Amino acid sequence: MMLGLQTDVVPAEQNLGVFGVDPWWLIIIKAVAVFAILVLLTLFNIWAERRVVARMQQRVGPNRVGPFGLLQGLVDGIKLALKEDIVPKAADKAVFILAPLLAAIPAFITWAVIPLGPEVSIFGHLTPLQLTDFPVAVLYLIAVASVGIYGIVLAGWSSGSTYPLLGGLRSTAQMISYEVAMSLSFVAVFLVAGSMSTSAIVGAQQSRWFIAVVPVSFLIYIIAMVGETNRAPFDLAEAEGELVGGFHTEYSSLKFAMFFLAEYINLVTVSAIATTLFLGGWRAPWPISIWSGANSGWWPLLWFFGKIAVFVFVFIWLRGTLPRLRYDQFMKLGWKVLIPVSLVWIVAVAAVRVVRAQGVDLQRLLIFVAVALAVLIVIYLFVPEKQAAPEQPARGDVDLYQDGYDEDEYDDDAYDAYDADDDASEDGGDDVSEDSDHAGFDGDGDELGNEPQVAAGPDIDADQPRQPTRTPVAAGRVTFPGGYPVPPMPGQASDPASATVPSGVLPAALQTPSPQEPADV
Repeated sequence: MMLGLQTDVVPAEQNLGVFGVDPWWLIIIKAVAVFAILVLLTLFNIWAERRVVARMQQRVGPNRVGPFGLLQGLVDGIKLALKEDIVPKAADKAVFILAPLLAAIPAFITWAVIPLGPEVSIFGHLTPLQLTDFPVAVLYLIAVASVGIYGIVLAGWSSGSTYPLLGGLRSTAQMISYEVAMSLSFVAVFLVAGSMSTSAIVGAQQSRWFIAVVPVSFLIYIIAMVGETNRAPFDLAEAEGELVGGFHTEYSSLKFAMFFLAEYINLVTVSAIATTLFLGGWRAPWPISIWSGANSGWWPLLWFFGKIAVFVFVFIWLRGTLPRLRYDQFMKLGWKVLIPVSLVWIVAVAAVRVVRAQGVDLQRLLIFVAVALAVLIVIYLFVPEKQAAPEQPARGDVDLYQDGYDEDEYDDDAYDAYDADDDASEDGGDDVSEDSDHAGFDGDGDELGNEPQVAAGPDIDADQPRQPTRTPVAAGRVTFPGGYPVPPMPGQASDPASATVPSGVLPAALQTPSPQEPADV
């Protein structure tokens, strides 16, 4: 069983002796080489993203600058460097300048513990293709990634503008939330590998990659790394329709280029971490691993960056395919799905390894657990949920449309007659002659013919209560003062003469009961 896989793990302390013994010039060469690789990968990823998305959208993409447009990213960087550097008047200048550096520098120094390959000979010196390593190297990765969050939140705060501040806060909450899920996904790897050293974790995957041993951790990490890098569909910190440009709205020239550089380096960094922890690191995939020299010399560099290229393509694919999520959906996914699933998975992995270490028949135990889970799933899917009791309407509340009504049965002439009466009232009691085409009802409910109708507005005394008057009713439809007709009540007579009611006096079913004497509906 995958969770019970026993791997021949060499203790990390026995592997770390090859680090820290290189001459200073070799350390500088390796550091500069890592820096150059990351810058070149940034230029390549910008070109690849534009070309791949263009192909998905049936466009051409950049193809003018250099062969196949490969130098387009370099030209864009030069253009950014030559643009005017603008600092907002309301900005905190010192923090405004410091924020891009806090975002870009951690993206570079994260690669100090990423193993790129085995030991090779450089100018006669045998050295590993890794700057350094120590027993808690993965914790170092998490800590350095957390420092980059300060650059984003300080960029939004120091800009002195509303949208950058909102973007900085949103991005900070997003990165912290998904960093928790990402960190929890590493725990199962630590349990299986028996070490937090990156080189030891790669060595533990010699027989089988951890993607097959802890697949749930891999899936959680894949989702969390997209949210951690603010990439689509989780690019809510830079939602153009909501926050203009997010935390870097007020930045221009090289300061904006620093944020741009940090984003694409972080994209490669999370891909390298996934490769190291779950895909065997620099080890060759099957069937290339059958070749005896696949994992020696400089060949592992090719396998390592090939795996990173696959992850980068997935990032680009997601951006060209999925729409942006709502912020509440995004945070719900992180806190209510990824983190609880991670905790349950960690407990399951730990329990299985403890049970296996004690000599219990793991296969029989897992079959029992699987049957129990299947029964629970069947119960959840097929047992009907208890229907909630329908809410009873409050006393005095009446659904006027519970029996429905037919709009065609109401006479439009009644509306015309009422409009005439309303117009007459607005004219202060002046006589208003209605056109012979309008029909209405007199005060007793008798139908008026085509003779002119004269309506006079009564003089209203504010100190005297208003006396109810008769209002026109047509085809069972009652019209109350204010001009808002309501449908007839169930059982109400449709005869206009019998259905007329004084204006201002509602039927008993429509009256709101007083607290002292509640009315029966």
